[in-house]
Amino acid sequence: MQTVLGMAANTFALSQFHTRISLSHFPSNSLFVFRLHSFPLSRSVSSSIKAMADSKNPSDSHSGRILIYMISVMERKKQALISLSDKRDLLLLGNGLIELGYSIVSTGGTASALEAAGIAVTNVEDLTGFPEMLDGRVKTLHPIIHGGILARRDQAHHMEALNEHEIGTFDVVVVNLYPFVAKVTSTNGITFEDGIENIDIGGHTLIRAAAKNHEDVLVVVDAEDYPALLEFLRAKEQGNQKFRRKLALKAFQHVASYDSAVSEWLWTQLDGGDSFPSSSTVPLRLHSSLRYGENPHQKAAFYVDKSLSVVNAGGIATAIQHHGKEMSYNNYLDADAAWNCVSEFKSPTCVVVKHTNPCGVASRGDVLEAYRLAVKADPVSAFGGIVAFNVEVDEDLAKEIREFRSPTDGETRMFYEIVVAPKYSERGLEVLRGKSKTLRILEAKKSEKGKLSLRQVGGGWLAQDSDDLTPEDIEFNVVSEKSPGENDLNDAQFAWLCVKHVKSNAVVVAKNNCMLGMGSGQPNRLESLRIALRKAGAEAKGAALASDAFFPFAWKDAVEEACESGIGTIAEPGGSIRDGDAIDCCNKYGVSLLFTKVRHFRH
Repeated sequence: MQTVLGMAANTFALSQFHTRISLSHFPSNSLFVFRLHSFPLSRSVSSSIKAMADSKNPSDSHSGRILIYMISVMERKKQALISLSDKRDLLLLGNGLIELGYSIVSTGGTASALEAAGIAVTNVEDLTGFPEMLDGRVKTLHPIIHGGILARRDQAHHMEALNEHEIGTFDVVVVNLYPFVAKVTSTNGITFEDGIENIDIGGHTLIRAAAKNHEDVLVVVDAEDYPALLEFLRAKEQGNQKFRRKLALKAFQHVASYDSAVSEWLWTQLDGGDSFPSSSTVPLRLHSSLRYGENPHQKAAFYVDKSLSVVNAGGIATAIQHHGKEMSYNNYLDADAAWNCVSEFKSPTCVVVKHTNPCGVASRGDVLEAYRLAVKADPVSAFGGIVAFNVEVDEDLAKEIREFRSPTDGETRMFYEIVVAPKYSERGLEVLRGKSKTLRILEAKKSEKGKLSLRQVGGGWLAQDSDDLTPEDIEFNVVSEKSPGENDLNDAQFAWLCVKHVKSNAVVVAKNNCMLGMGSGQPNRLESLRIALRKAGAEAKGAALASDAFFPFAWKDAVEEACESGIGTIAEPGGSIRDGDAIDCCNKYGVSLLFTKVRHFRH
């Protein structure tokens, strides 16, 4: 009778054998059972075993007939494939896997790092018997690798195919990709050829393969998940599909985001991004879950845009929160509106926003005065609003914010949801923190111009360039008999810059670089004008008025009412079929009228 010796990989190290295996210590006619798919063998070792199995040399009396056979999957030696560009926490991962009984297969740089740390590793080349080629473009694209990842353990014909081709299985695949985004967005720039070479192919394919077969293979693309992976493996709950699916989802999201970056970059290389692409994918990454949306019955979350066009672009999404309660859905909207508005101004400026509309704006050489004037413009609306500055908040400004009383009664201390600024002094931050436990203190970077603006409608998205025009970009053409003085023109430009950030229909009254009143969101322009004039009160006399779009009527309408209120200068786009009436009306009242030929609708 034949003697059957089942040799498990953890008790019989075939790696000790090379081109020939001596069986002199075993009786002839013994049957040896090898699980060749259960551990990494070099092709030379595998070939020698197969050759001996087929040998008919009678002189080799001590050589037993070898049967290549698959034993239970539960007895397989566990394997992990690791290929990393970002080698952060590699030793934590490698040591953890070794302690859990995994053998590690790896690629060039990762294998070298593991070896240098004294962690046992098999190089992919030794496993496949095929060298890395084409300047590193081909490393892991091989059936021995992908067969071991994609084979379903519950499908007998899959396992038989692996057995037939002497392919081992992989239980864990840990991969991160070439740093494509970092390379193409580097400040030093990158050539097109270098950009192409930084597009990952092999790693991308490994991730997709492992994620597809996640029921059998754990796939990890983020170093932050190493501890959770090791904990899962230690718990020996391999059948827990929820954790596996979570990792697979993250893996597919990762490669989708990566592919989006590549396609976006190629689009900009093709035509400089001057047109809209025929297809667009916006990669969003969850930043935080929010308590609720605009209203308590709505669920909400905040996502950060990971598109190439917004890398290092600044804005509220990347703002640092130094203090206060967690941001809400409405907080983000209001803070964004305030920051975008205040960032438009060159002089020290304060902007106060309520429900995304600037209710107070003032620019002064002394930012303390700018703050007081901005609040004074509409103290009722400013209470509970968002305050934004385009200069550092130092100790003096922080104290003023903390102690300032409402101009309405001179007693009530002003309350704000958020303060936003580009920088805070150490003492300024300390003082503001003492104002309230809930006050959100944000430090933001100015948003870059030229970004794409997206807005959702039912079943689709609207895309447009952002409205980045400043007073320096346009001409304020005098169309009336009276020309504005230098101060009048400055007031008109200031009002025009403010009205750009007010919801349509929008009208702003301003004087001496200070908003005096604004009307917003009304279905007709006349009503917006009346609101702005009412808020400005007696200060409207000699002030400038800006409208985000043309006045459709003049006589006994908006233009005439503005003139009768004492407005000294009006700035509007022009373009109405009744522009002549507006000009005649301004001439009658001695008001300067400026046409900008630029509309600023905001919805």
